[in-house]
Order: sequence, then structure tokens, then C-alpha cells
Amino acid sequence: MSGINLAFQQVYADFSLDVKLSLPGRGVTALFGTSGSGKTTLLRCIAGLARAGVGRLEVNGEVWQDDARKIFMPVHRRPLAYVFQEASLFAHLDVRRNLDYGLRRVPAAQRRVSLDQAIELLGIAPLMQRQTGTLSGGERQRVAIARALATSPQLLLMDEPLAALDVQRKADVLPYLERLHDELDIPILYVSHAPDEVARLADHLVLMAAGRVTAVGPTRELMTRLDLPLAHGDAAAAVIEATVSRVEPTYHLSHAVFAGGQISLLNPTLKAGQRVRVRIQARDVSLTLWRQEGTSVLNIFAVTVIGISADSPGQMMVGLDANGSTLLARITQKSADTLQLRPGSQVYAQVKGVAVVG
Repeated sequence: MSGINLAFQQVYADFSLDVKLSLPGRGVTALFGTSGSGKTTLLRCIAGLARAGVGRLEVNGEVWQDDARKIFMPVHRRPLAYVFQEASLFAHLDVRRNLDYGLRRVPAAQRRVSLDQAIELLGIAPLMQRQTGTLSGGERQRVAIARALATSPQLLLMDEPLAALDVQRKADVLPYLERLHDELDIPILYVSHAPDEVARLADHLVLMAAGRVTAVGPTRELMTRLDLPLAHGDAAAAVIEATVSRVEPTYHLSHAVFAGGQISLLNPTLKAGQRVRVRIQARDVSLTLWRQEGTSVLNIFAVTVIGISADSPGQMMVGLDANGSTLLARITQKSADTLQLRPGSQVYAQVKGVAVVG
């Protein structure tokens, strides 16, 4: 049976975990929540690093744990790899020998990812002879991920792998994580509390709070559900899938089409026909009753209001349907009242800023 099916229950002194999930057997699933929500505890139970009082885990048809049948596969026998916040590299070995250590853990007949493939995916060929102490934080994490892939895991666990990096190093590593998503047929469970990482990488999303699952489903759907905290606050955003239709190098613009129309992106490096994932922050969306002319805003879409919810004091979050794609707009309560917004209202969304995230 394809997929990851799990159920764990454990009571700690000041915290309890009670989770039951069925997750896709491929792609990136993000475990998202605030600190203390149980994300890392769940990941450790999956790895076998922590043993829940009651647990069952099946990965793509193979049972790794079933307490009812007294089955518990120890961590060293589970065909998985675990990437931590801090790159745990061997300081006395250079990059090449760190990777060789990972490779030796897997018999040649069971290798699904070659060392050359791992090196190429993470872009670390120039680092092979370097001592790990001379690497930047981003380089160290890329080497750690390559070493994890060298073990040819059937499941890759990543526990906030970018949390220890500054903004620039994080930006350097994210494109390599996208390549793992696009080019490897290995399911990835990715722990994060950063909405931008989730929007960029995850196909599927699990929201957690106080050791419980509060919602699970496709990332695009959960990010715009007004009954969930992810769709509120300054970081609220929608993710849409679009296809590049043409590029205007003179203006450094690419134009892409999606269900709601055409969207212009300040990115001249894209190519016609390329699929892109676009993040639109709710704070960058304004609403009008009529389509505006003579405006500097390039992205204007006809939308229908599908929901309105209180956000911060004096502000409202508005859910919008753009011909099947969902957007969010964060506007003042006065603006919502002035426009007399109601579910079903026909308005125009003006998007002043968009970001290509994948």
C-alpha cells in the first residue's frame, strides 16, 4: 500500500501526543505549527528515536512499528534519513569522506540514489576536498542533506533544516530543496514554522497544535482557509500554480497564466511553458468595485468574495475566488464596510506584489 500511515499516542509530564495520519507516499509533506506543537516529537517517533506508548507506523506497505503485534523496527534498521537543524558532520573528515560514510551504510544492491546524483542535486562538487570546518552554514547543510541522500532512504525526515541559517544562506539553500522535490521520488516529511518555506516546498500540509492535528490537506487549500490560523496575520498568503506564457526582457518581466487570468512577475529568467508556483501575500492585495484604469498595478483580477473573517483589530481577511484559484486580501474593517463586502460580492483584486516561489 502506497503512503505513510501512522498513529502515535504518548503522555509526557507536560505534554501529550495523540496523532493519527494518512499521508502521501511521495512529494513534500510539511508538519507546521508553533514551537511546542509536537512537530519534532512526531518526527522522532517516526524515526524510532522516541517510542510512543502506543504506536503504529507503515511506510509504503512496510510495517515499521505495530505495538499491538509487538513489532518495533529499531532506528538503525529503518530505511530513512534524518536531517537536523544543525548539520552533524564529522569534523575530522573532509566533505568527500563524510559522503562516503553515508554511502557505506547501504549495500550496493539497495542504492536508489547514487553519490554522483546526490552531489549534483545539492551542487556541492566544488566542496569535495574541503574540511567541514571551513564551510559556511548553508554549505554545511547542503553537505548534510547530500550525505542523507547517499543512504538511499525510503523516507527523508527534515527537522527545520534552515532554522539555523540567516536570510541569505536560507535563500541559497532553498533552490536545492526544490530540486529534491522535483527530481527525487522519495517522500519527504518537512518540519517548519516558517510559512514562506511551506508555501515554496510543500505539496501537502499537516497543521499541529498541542500535540494534535488541527487540519490536514493540500497546501494551497489550507493556506487560504479562513478558519485556520495560517490564513491570518501579516504572513498570510495564497499560493497559485501558473504557466509562463511570455517574457519581456526589456522590462525584466515574465507573464504567466492561471485560472484567474494573467499575472506579471518581476523575473526575466523564466521560460515560456515553465510551470511556476506563485505566492501572493494578503497584505499586497487591495479590492475595488470597478476595474481601475490608468494605474501602476499590473495585476488586476475579477474575483468573487467567498468569505470574510476578523483578523487583527480593525482589519479583516477576505477570501476570494479567482475562477477556481483562491486568494486572500487583508483590508481594514472600514474598507470592508465601505465596499459592503459580502459572500458573493463581485469585485476586482489588485495585486501590487507577487513572488515566484518555485
